[in-house]
Amino acid sequence: MSFDVILPFLRPIENLIKDASISEIMVNGPACVFIERNGRIEPVPGVTIAEKSLQVAVRNIARALGDEISEEKPLLDSRLPDGSRVAAVIPPCSVNGTTLTIRKFHSHLFTAEELVRAGSVSGELLQHLRDAVEHRCNILISGGTSSGKTTLLTALAAFISDADRVILIEDTSEIQMHKPNLVRFEARREQPELPAVTIRDLLRATLRHRPDRIILGEVRGGEAFDLLQALNTGHSGTLSTIHANSAAQALSRLTSCVLQSGVELPYQAIRANIGDAVHLLVHIERRNGRRVVAEALELERFDAQMDRFITHTLTAENEVRP
Repeated sequence: MSFDVILPFLRPIENLIKDASISEIMVNGPACVFIERNGRIEPVPGVTIAEKSLQVAVRNIARALGDEISEEKPLLDSRLPDGSRVAAVIPPCSVNGTTLTIRKFHSHLFTAEELVRAGSVSGELLQHLRDAVEHRCNILISGGTSSGKTTLLTALAAFISDADRVILIEDTSEIQMHKPNLVRFEARREQPELPAVTIRDLLRATLRHRPDRIILGEVRGGEAFDLLQALNTGHSGTLSTIHANSAAQALSRLTSCVLQSGVELPYQAIRANIGDAVHLLVHIERRNGRRVVAEALELERFDAQMDRFITHTLTAENEVRP
C-alpha cells in the first residue's frame, strides 16, 4: 500500500487515509479536519492531532519521501509512489497551526463514455471533441481547482491515433496514458547541487524529439510563449489545461502567461497568436459535487480592432443538468 510510508505518523487520521471513498484529506491545524467525498467537502468532527505531533509527523513524512520541511523551508509538496500528493505548510507561515493536505491518486481511468454517463459532457459534444482530436485541432481545457480538467484531458487523449508519437510534459507525473509511442517528461524542482528543470525547458527539448502530438499537463507561466510558437509552426493536435474560472478568463490567463515569458511582444500580437493557435476551448466546472462541461467554444480569430476573440459556442451548457 502506497500510504504505508506516511501512516505511522498519522494514526489519528489513518481511517480517513485508508477510506477509498475519500479523495482528499485537509488538516487545517490541530483540531480541524475536512475531507472530500464524492465531490463534496465535509468536516470530520472529533479528530484531533496535537500541533507538536502534527509538526513531527510532517517532518517525518518529508524525510520519508526524500524531501524536507523546516523553518527555513516551510513548504512541502511531495508525491507518494502511486502519485498521491502530500502538501504541507508549517508555522509561522501557516498561522493556525500546521496545514496538511493529502490528495489521493485514483487509478481508475475514466473513459469519455463514462463521462457521458456521469453527466459531465453530452454525447453530442463528446463526438465533436473526438472529431477535433482526430483532425488534430489544438484544444485548451480550463477550469478551477479539482474541476476535472485532467480527467477530461486524459479521456480526450485516448482518441489520439496509436500511430502518433506523443510527448507528455507535466510538472508532476499524474496523467494516465497508454500509447505505443509515448514519451513522458517531468519537471524537477531545484535541489541541493541540482538545478531546476522547468516545464519551459522540457517544452523546448520536446521539439527536438519529433513529436506528432504534444500534451502539456498545465500551462502556468512563460512556457505559454513556447507553446504558442510550437502551435503556430506546425505542431498541431496539442492538448493542454489552464486554471481559470471561465472560458473568457482562460484566454486572459493564457495571455498573462505569455507575458511572463520575458519576450517583449505587443499585447495585440499575443492575442492574435492565441486566436490562430487555439482551435477549441472547453471549460469544466464543479457543481454540487459533480463535474460538468459548462462552455465549449470554437475560436475563429482575434479581432484587434474590437479587442475580442471571435468564437462560436458549441454548447452553452451541458445538456445533462447536475
